[in-house]
Amino acid sequence: MYRLMVADVDSPSYFVATAAAKLGFFAREGIDVEFEPVYGAKYGPERLRDGTLHFLGGPAYVATRAFPAWKGAKLLCALSQYSYWFMAVRADLNVKRGDLNAFKGLRIACSPTFPEMGLRYMLAEAGIDPARDNVRIVASPTAHGQEHLKGRDGVVAIEQDVADGYWGNGMRVAIGESLGVAKLHLDLRRGDGPPGARWYNFAALTTTEKLVREQPQVAGGAIRAITKTQRALSANPGLATEVANDLFPREEASLIADLIERDAPFYDATISAEAIDGINKFAKANGLIADPIPYDELVASQFRHLWRRQ
Repeated sequence: MYRLMVADVDSPSYFVATAAAKLGFFAREGIDVEFEPVYGAKYGPERLRDGTLHFLGGPAYVATRAFPAWKGAKLLCALSQYSYWFMAVRADLNVKRGDLNAFKGLRIACSPTFPEMGLRYMLAEAGIDPARDNVRIVASPTAHGQEHLKGRDGVVAIEQDVADGYWGNGMRVAIGESLGVAKLHLDLRRGDGPPGARWYNFAALTTTEKLVREQPQVAGGAIRAITKTQRALSANPGLATEVANDLFPREEASLIADLIERDAPFYDATISAEAIDGINKFAKANGLIADPIPYDELVASQFRHLWRRQ
């Protein structure tokens, strides 16, 4: 039995990994996978290191918390392309979408650690100094009883007047928009933000060097499961609702198919040299590595031939 987690269960960018397990694509590759519907960002990297987890879907840099400079970890494939971070602001805020100066004076709710690191980096790249420009980054309240689901966190922050906007995944923005509470301000993947922001990050399937070395057939099968899931969701986004009905609150389950259809053009398992250059730059700037990691040390590139959609 192999175990799979994703960093954030209701993030559309990690959803491919969830669907690969729940729709049986791992099983069709002969891999018996158990999907654990928990908040994988909390303990996932450590469990990967300790051998109680075998696959982790999340930010390409997530393993660095338990594998310094990725030593001992490998990126198998991309779950989707480019940075999938979004900024939403209060629906009644009179700002033009994409205006970076609009952040000045705002309170921004954000999950701690890696998301906050990404937010601070983006602000710095935009020439915004939180102290000088009165930008306050505040803790994002979690909706009661849903520790593993973070989709409503940003909405709660606005509803409680804790924040004027929030930084997070596409589901958070979609919920805010559907309730009339928030509107999209930045979508890094689609070109918003400072120059090069789409290269800060990407969603990846991470495993260990040990698994790649000792069980290459399992590593390869996992990649085939992901590419087949990417193709299936692109052809029929409604499959996502089948998965979400068992995992998400009704509100989120009703939104997931549209989010998958929107993001399907980015469902490509390829890990490009540009993507690794971008993640190295981000990781070095934020103290996760001292020097860039060579492509073939970071990526299980012997499986690159499997990245094409099967």
